[in-house]
Amino acid sequence: MRKQITLLLLLLIGFCASAQTIAVKGVVKDAKTGDPLPGVSILIKGTTVGTETDFDGLYSFAKVEEGATFVFNYLGYAAKEVVVNQQTLNVSLEESAEALDEIVVVGYGKQKRKDVTGSVSIVGEKTLEALKPIDATSALQGTTSGVAVNLSSGAPGAKVNILIRGVSSNTNNQPLTIVDGYEGDLNSINPNDIESITVLKDAQAAIYGIKGANGVVLVTTKIGKKNKKATVKYDSYAAFQQTTKKLDYLNATEYALVLNEAYAASGQTLPFSNVSQLGQGTNWQDELFNDAMLMNHNISLSGGGESFRYFISASRTEQDGIIAKEKSNFIRNNIKLNLGVDISEKLNFSVIANYYTSASQGFDESLLFNGLNYAPTFGVNEEDTNNFLGIEVVNPLSLLNNTFGENNGNGIEGNFKLEYKPIEGLNIVSRVGYKIYNEKQRTFTPIQNYGSSKVYNKTQSSVYQFKATSTRVNWETFATYQKTFAENHNTTFTAGTSVQNDLFDGIYATGFDVPNNSYEFADISLTNSQSEQRSLNTGNGDIRLTSFFGRAQYDYKGKYLFSGLIRRDGASVFAEDQRVDNFWSVTTGWKISDENFLKDNKTINFLKLRASYGTLGNLVGDNLYRSLLDGEGEYVFNGSLVDGTAQGALSNPSATWETAEKLDIGLDMNLFDDKLTIVADYFEETRKDLLIENFPVSGLLGSGAAGGENPTVNAGTSKNTGGELAINYNAISKEDFSLNFGYNVTYVKNKVTDVLDDAIVEGGDFGIGNLPISRMEVGQPIGYFLGLQTDGIFQTQAEVDAHPSQTGLGASVTSPGDIRYKDTNNDGVIDFDDRVNIGNPQADFYMGFNVSAKYKNWDFTSYLYAELGKDMVRNFERFLPNVNKPAYYLDRWTGSGTSNSVPRLTNDATNNRLFSDFFVEDASFLRMQNIQIGYTFAPGLLEKVGLSKLRLYTSINNLFTLTDYTGYDPSINGGAIGAGIDSGNYPSARQFLLGLNVEF
Repeated sequence: MRKQITLLLLLLIGFCASAQTIAVKGVVKDAKTGDPLPGVSILIKGTTVGTETDFDGLYSFAKVEEGATFVFNYLGYAAKEVVVNQQTLNVSLEESAEALDEIVVVGYGKQKRKDVTGSVSIVGEKTLEALKPIDATSALQGTTSGVAVNLSSGAPGAKVNILIRGVSSNTNNQPLTIVDGYEGDLNSINPNDIESITVLKDAQAAIYGIKGANGVVLVTTKIGKKNKKATVKYDSYAAFQQTTKKLDYLNATEYALVLNEAYAASGQTLPFSNVSQLGQGTNWQDELFNDAMLMNHNISLSGGGESFRYFISASRTEQDGIIAKEKSNFIRNNIKLNLGVDISEKLNFSVIANYYTSASQGFDESLLFNGLNYAPTFGVNEEDTNNFLGIEVVNPLSLLNNTFGENNGNGIEGNFKLEYKPIEGLNIVSRVGYKIYNEKQRTFTPIQNYGSSKVYNKTQSSVYQFKATSTRVNWETFATYQKTFAENHNTTFTAGTSVQNDLFDGIYATGFDVPNNSYEFADISLTNSQSEQRSLNTGNGDIRLTSFFGRAQYDYKGKYLFSGLIRRDGASVFAEDQRVDNFWSVTTGWKISDENFLKDNKTINFLKLRASYGTLGNLVGDNLYRSLLDGEGEYVFNGSLVDGTAQGALSNPSATWETAEKLDIGLDMNLFDDKLTIVADYFEETRKDLLIENFPVSGLLGSGAAGGENPTVNAGTSKNTGGELAINYNAISKEDFSLNFGYNVTYVKNKVTDVLDDAIVEGGDFGIGNLPISRMEVGQPIGYFLGLQTDGIFQTQAEVDAHPSQTGLGASVTSPGDIRYKDTNNDGVIDFDDRVNIGNPQADFYMGFNVSAKYKNWDFTSYLYAELGKDMVRNFERFLPNVNKPAYYLDRWTGSGTSNSVPRLTNDATNNRLFSDFFVEDASFLRMQNIQIGYTFAPGLLEKVGLSKLRLYTSINNLFTLTDYTGYDPSINGGAIGAGIDSGNYPSARQFLLGLNVEF
């Protein structure tokens, strides 16, 4: 018995010894760079117990048996096994030949890229460094499938428009931008401060509910790493800028000959009796365009200790315009702070603050228009005092000299965040986001006289001033809980609430009779206070949003993925019974490559099928359920007529936001040892409840009164269908040489499927005397061009006589040399009922192609961007007899058989100036967006001078554009109805950069 008891005690002691556990924590880093690795999977060998590192590479286990083995796995790195023999276990992982798997920031959380079930695109720090964008939005152009980026103008500081999977709305198509958790804008951020940009394109964006329909752009800015010494980085570049194009217009001699011909054709006295002495004349484009400079400086300090990390940066950007740089420039300053502190093992506090200022000068948009149309026979200081060119065209240099204006702004944005982890798997976040922006603008218009009755003449000087403050505060609290059940069932639950308040307060004033007719004295306080024209107005806004949201994510063995979410939003901008709605989505994925039949496949390394469907909102429309007293009214008091106010637009208490239903089916594939990656998507979107302004209603309701307007009504539906393909190929990956290729293409087709009562929405101006040229109507894309369809040029009177009459278009006589229009409705006459779809300003295809390579210390990158299947309207010509003309008129019709494309010249009334496909051009283009070569000095050499990195580079942005479009820039676009109409748009500049990156 004693032997048995002794044996039992020995077994118990051995069991207790073997079962001794310890708490283990540590950090996982990249063996080469020393940077922490987030998302590393850590598994206790022989069990299903595991965890993963956080964004700082940190991990911890509460209880682990001594002598157990940790298995570290991270895609792109070699797996590593480490025996547990101490409480602090730091590990370094070596890169493998596999492709890296990013951590993707999604709404209110993050996921490994391979686990994402939605459609996302990512732009990283390397791309931003290569492109050197002034506005970070530009970095999305050509680098991300499904995303089109267009400038509203090439002027410094101009707004950049983003379209995610095309135009779906007739109003607002801009995506929601979230910066580090708060709602912000890309144009206020220093691009050097950005770590990554993630674009959510499908129904997974429903986590943002009422604002997610146009897609969501998630921006993550840089922050230091824990336990890393202070690192200082200085980046700077200088750029020389120039225009990429000048339009081919007539010189003085050509101009005089052309005008003489037009006068002769009309039986008028020739305006130029001696053409031979005119020569080239004044090239007004040469006078307006100039070379300009661009400068950028950025310095940052980052690092961290055991319980804190920090990132501080400052930057300044100065850009002069390539047109009249003394009146066209932009300056932005940024100071950024990103600080995180561990208050305890479970509680973390962080603060982000971005302070920025901007200052810009600009000029009247008609400057280039006047430069193109002003006659080359005038000298640079010569005015058209006798109205030879008409009342609408003036000397552009004089117009520029009389242009005075400035816009200044400053703001601060960011958030305060508390993150608490009370128990394993549970993470609670509460954050307050804020954005405060102060803006002021001053525009001075002096007394000016360009000639008799010119529309630009001013008999009184005036100053317009505007000051406004916009404030946005957002408070969000949400919790995320991760738990694995029964070994193979992995779950993540997220629930939270959000409240937001947007406030606006502005004052606008116009004063007249500025002292000394001088910009120096252009201030409201100095103008004539007794002037009846003097005006003072105020504006204010108060928008409030309340939201609740929840999401459940589930996977079985990491192979079968599912996510479902719901968000309930309420918005104060609509009537009380229309303010609240629910938005939801479901996404699913299947990692086919994890199945046994593909698990050991040597060709297919990764294969995932995914799908998503859900509803999202587009918050457009403000206080449509209220009628404002902004109409005009006249009343009789004491026998006198008195001006007053009346109801403006009719109210619509049933108005609400737009709703999008989105479907996406996608495939992610890695082949040939992860060298080739393919991402393909098919998508559909139905946008319902499109808000249509001034919707036709009965005149009995009083909308026809002065200043009145019909209500805005949810009355339209559109549908977008398309596909995306993104391919990346890591052709060569060696220590001294690497070569990578990337290509993406997106196809989008939009169609209006329903408008209440078949109403038609019109917009877009062309010339004078033409009907609106842009439309939204059933069966057509939003914003298509409606006009006459040409059928060549009449060559003989017999052709004119045999053709259906064109008198219904306005001109009583049609002659040989005039444009022949098609009778599209076959009713035997040509009139405005024959107008048809003659173009679409939105491209069918968006494409990007990039190449990157490294050879020893040299690096090379290039980016190309293309848009195909888009049209633009040539609207920079003025149809007055004596203005200058494009050079294509040198190929005009001068007799039978001479031209079948350009009409004759005459001063007689014709139908040739009506909007038709003669003025619509194919604006497809391919642009070399960026090409860069850099050299990084060897570390051994740099250590001697106290540097850890020194890189010099040269780069060219907007090197060339291949296009048939005859205007300045086919990439300038914006809006929906009225987009693609070029009235002499400010072109984007070509930039030659020289820069350096220093780190120490």
